[in-house]
Amino acid sequence: MRRGTFQDETVDYAAVGATQANDLLQYPPEHSIPAADSWRIGSGEERFRTAGDALLSWGALKGAGLKVTDVRPAPGPAYSGVSFDGEGNPVAPSKLESDQRYDAEGTPYAGPGTTLRVHGRVNGMRADAELRVIFVIEEARRVGFALGTVGGSMVSGEESFMVEWRDNDEVWCTVKAFDRGVGLLYRMFKGFVRRRRRALFAGYLRAISPLFATPGS
Repeated sequence: MRRGTFQDETVDYAAVGATQANDLLQYPPEHSIPAADSWRIGSGEERFRTAGDALLSWGALKGAGLKVTDVRPAPGPAYSGVSFDGEGNPVAPSKLESDQRYDAEGTPYAGPGTTLRVHGRVNGMRADAELRVIFVIEEARRVGFALGTVGGSMVSGEESFMVEWRDNDEVWCTVKAFDRGVGLLYRMFKGFVRRRRRALFAGYLRAISPLFATPGS
């Protein structure tokens, strides 16, 4: 298991880590618009591990048509945390995570504090931003991370990606987010924020789900 969390004042919003809240849709951060969706993307351990690996190597972003550049791991090792069983007993020792993983192109995997830039458009809407990884979770049946905006985006906020291998052997992916408009049109018309988020979610689904089919196919 590897678990890490990073919080830094350089992100441009206050509710760091709020995508972990179970009641995000009911009580989103002030002035923000929440969104969440889950998709079944297959079943079995192999599907879970393949999806988790793709997720941590930016597969959802790249597959949605966004270009990922300038990926920079946080300096120094990240504290991995400790795991506990149902009675509160530690089942894995705390350690320092020192092994940085890379994809076939030499791009670092997601890690707590990693910064990156994304470039592109979604349904004609700008999706450029500088982002920071807020937390990373790697467990036996759950893998994911969250990204927070640092600057350069039309919106400010956070989104999290989580792949879960459930007890019934199904593999599900859940994306949660909250956005607050920063650009003038996005501040004036919240519909643009919702439209942008819907388009991003659809892109992530196309990227990570072999079960995805376009309407009418």
